[in-house]
Amino acid sequence: MRKAIILLGHGSRDPLWRRPLEAVAERLRASHAGVPVCCAFLELEQPDLATGAEQLIAGGIEQLTIVPMFLGTGKHAREDLPVMVDALRSRYPTMRIDLRPPVGEDARLLDLLASIAGE
Repeated sequence: MRKAIILLGHGSRDPLWRRPLEAVAERLRASHAGVPVCCAFLELEQPDLATGAEQLIAGGIEQLTIVPMFLGTGKHAREDLPVMVDALRSRYPTMRIDLRPPVGEDARLLDLLASIAGE
């Protein structure tokens, strides 16, 4: 099954804000050769989630994993994002679309952040 990954960020008017997200995407592409990776944004930047998904689906993927690159589970992750993902699932009913928890809920990331802060 051909799969793809969308790294979903909040978005910002400052173009430098997206550099870390793009760096994660590059690392992911290097470690998962052949898996398309796209950065998408909730607001203020393009592509938005729907456009990023459309581009990947047009490329022939069969499974899409959306990874919210948020440290916390705020309103966007709790309320807005599930609605957006449900809309994608309705639009592409044969596509498997998985929504992962925000990265900030992963204990490995929290441990790494604590380690960096403690240096």
